[in-house]
Amino acid sequence: MVPKWMWTSIFLLPVALCAYTIDDSSGLGRTYDGIGGISGGGATSRLLVNYAEPYRSQILDYLFKPNFGASLQIFKVEIGGDAQSTDGTESSHMHNSNPKDANYDRGYEWWLMKEAKKRNPDIKLYGLPWAFPKWVGNGTNDPYHNPDVLAGYILNWIKGAKSHHNLTIDYIGIWNERTYTVEYIKLLRKVLDDNGFKDMQIVAADGKFQISGDILKDSDLAKAVQYIGVHYPGTEVTQQTIQTGKPIWASEDYSTNNNEVGGGCWARILNQNYVNGNMTSTISWNLIASYYDALPYTRDGLMTAIEPWSGHYEVTSPIWGAAHTTQFTEIGWKYFKHGAGAAHLDKGGSYVSLTDGKGNLTIVIETMSHDHSKCIRPGLPPYNVSAQTASFTIKGSLASKITSLNVWYTKLTFDSSTPTYFEKKPAIKVSQGSFSLDLQLDEIYTLSTVTTAQKGSYPTSPASAPFPVPYQDNFDNYPVFSEASNFADQAGVFEIRDTLDAQHKLAMQQVVPEYPLVWCSDAKVPVSMIGNFNWKDATFSIDSMIEVNGGVFIAFRVTKGGCQTKNAKGVYFWVNTNGTFTVTSDIGHKDVITKGMSSVPVAKWFTLKLQVEGTQATGYLNGKQAFSTKIPATPKNGFIAIGTTDFSTQYWFDNFSVTKAS
Repeated sequence: MVPKWMWTSIFLLPVALCAYTIDDSSGLGRTYDGIGGISGGGATSRLLVNYAEPYRSQILDYLFKPNFGASLQIFKVEIGGDAQSTDGTESSHMHNSNPKDANYDRGYEWWLMKEAKKRNPDIKLYGLPWAFPKWVGNGTNDPYHNPDVLAGYILNWIKGAKSHHNLTIDYIGIWNERTYTVEYIKLLRKVLDDNGFKDMQIVAADGKFQISGDILKDSDLAKAVQYIGVHYPGTEVTQQTIQTGKPIWASEDYSTNNNEVGGGCWARILNQNYVNGNMTSTISWNLIASYYDALPYTRDGLMTAIEPWSGHYEVTSPIWGAAHTTQFTEIGWKYFKHGAGAAHLDKGGSYVSLTDGKGNLTIVIETMSHDHSKCIRPGLPPYNVSAQTASFTIKGSLASKITSLNVWYTKLTFDSSTPTYFEKKPAIKVSQGSFSLDLQLDEIYTLSTVTTAQKGSYPTSPASAPFPVPYQDNFDNYPVFSEASNFADQAGVFEIRDTLDAQHKLAMQQVVPEYPLVWCSDAKVPVSMIGNFNWKDATFSIDSMIEVNGGVFIAFRVTKGGCQTKNAKGVYFWVNTNGTFTVTSDIGHKDVITKGMSSVPVAKWFTLKLQVEGTQATGYLNGKQAFSTKIPATPKNGFIAIGTTDFSTQYWFDNFSVTKAS
């Protein structure tokens, strides 16, 4: 007789409930569509491109190389729209409507997609816009104002990927976390089909669940959309979404600091997005935290690379959480059905089982406790996990074929003990289709017939180091249309262009011609940031040139980036071709500290210099002091920044120099 203390309190059944069946006798479940990461939304990989070799290639291997690290199977990128999209702006392939302006070398997403493909030719590519150049909306704030224009803009990006970089885009989205129109989705499908992209699949609508109801009401829309993509679903979907019969993706999820709790979040949702929500793909925002720590959503990537000047990077637990699935599966495998290979564990946690239909089996088990697996969103309802012994029985077509399973193990820790990441353990014997496993809290197990998995490694990256001082950049050593190292554009886009001036050669030009069709409420003036956010005092300078009429600024102790750039405080030194200068404590140019007269020439280069020490700021124009003034005691620290007074392509910057900073 089983003692009463071993019964469950709810069902009054014996503890033998901890037995689980993996059985394909009644068929298999949904098709596995892969695990991925997102570069963009925005500028989340900005610092990665600046890393020197061999460190840059090492980082890319941890992300994309099969059987090495995360071994990602989907790579999703932002289709740059010249506007702020979370941690910076990304350059559009068409700043204006002139086809001659189209350029497919701008930004770094092309390079990153090629690096991913170089490591894994089978990786799937997915493009999604966050924002758009103003011309797409024909002067309105509505990208759907003329759906043909929008569809053409997206089509050009897809064609450019193929013709300029030999990249085939597999999936295309609509507009990240913003409204969609049924008319546009159906038009996009037709435009893709008519232009030779019938195999390209539409994911809609990268937001909430509204698209499900529209698909159920509109058979033509149902034909146009191949996948339903939802964001941060909390592992649950609506009944309407299930009723569509479409594959369902968590097309953006995670968004959590990559500490141990973030690793727990990632491990939990990778399993439970299928167990609870039938979701067959989970894509992390973001791929890699490669943007300054002081920008929004610090370190919300699968790993961290924020010091190109030192080469330091950090391989964190979510990399190995992904490996527990990706290194033992391929897109196209099948999940086992719920209750026959996918379920919650009786004492907390979950497991999923997958097969290639050719004799291979992979089982992924997680026992993440509540407080150690909270994602940034949505809230996580209470639940309990306790130590348990899980007994599994394999039935159906694999019952007699599997005699042992390879074992890989991760243990996340939240005290002073050392965690274990993706460690190979002795194989587990399968006797007459059965085996048992003792499970503790905050563990991940992968049991698989697959033998190719590896824990890749490189020597420890160089030691962390602060932003270097002194620092100079004359911008002459970059490809045209690229962006200068370590500058993080927060409004507008500053590209390397040829000045056609023998003295200045290459320089940074602000290239967005008008305020874009934004994703969030961008700053009203273009601005790019650089340096160490913790700097309190600094002396720096830059050359500038204004082609016609307008103004530029340099700033220090800039407090905010991302969608809050418009509210940034600091010390801003503005000069204008109208003969005036202003010093303000805000980017909105409302809180004036001092002002006066200046002599900024039109179409000629001049030098701006700002020195800030304690509560004293001194500004120089062409080597002559323009002002020296007391400034507010706060903010005490922040970024260096450069910018312009309006969205126009007439502004140039060259010869940036930081001589002192601390």
